[in-house]
Amino acid sequence: MRRTLLRRAGVVLLDYLYAGRHQLRAAFDRSTPDALVAGEGTRAPVVLLPGIFETWRFLRPLAEHIHAAGHPVHVVTALEDNRMSVAQAADLVRAHLEEHDLTDVVVVAHSKGGLVAKYLMGMPETGPRIRGAVTVATPYAGSALAALIPVPSMRALLPSSPGILRLAVNRAVNARIVSVWGWFDPHVPGGSRLDGARNIELDVGGHFRILARPELLAIVDEVLAPAD
Repeated sequence: MRRTLLRRAGVVLLDYLYAGRHQLRAAFDRSTPDALVAGEGTRAPVVLLPGIFETWRFLRPLAEHIHAAGHPVHVVTALEDNRMSVAQAADLVRAHLEEHDLTDVVVVAHSKGGLVAKYLMGMPETGPRIRGAVTVATPYAGSALAALIPVPSMRALLPSSPGILRLAVNRAVNARIVSVWGWFDPHVPGGSRLDGARNIELDVGGHFRILARPELLAIVDEVLAPAD
């Protein structure tokens, strides 16, 4: 038991060091997302959706990996740090998909971004445009820890919140989702298993560090490969 507690404490420390480093990098990043859609080629477009309190720049290393493989990577700057409701965020992404007439899209999303992805896939306007999604550390069943932060955007992630319950009822799109999470997630202690989806638990601890792991990148590459 002690070894397990020490191991989890180490995961939390390393996870926050990773998050802090990349939040700091993102805060000083003044680049635009234009380069991520340059040289589109023929590979499937990817829409990148960050988690709550994250901007697209937090996920830039993941975006650059995907773009280097020949995929245009679209980000929705209007999401800012994704503190709005899932429905509001989905509407902004819908507008982006329609403005750029994107089809055969693969969504790659972190944490709350995965909830936005599932919502989009269930919308009649956007569902047909989206081939599938890879979601990472997404609280599909909510997170009881959201009660510890008394702000509406976090309370909306409680397991009992209406938004979480409505998304859980809609299972029609689950088969097109690959849900990935680590053996221990200090933010989503219940894990990210989604009924009917392809569920993959990695031998990785943390909510943020998983974004940079080779195992995750390999899964993203595999999901994107059929579009070639």
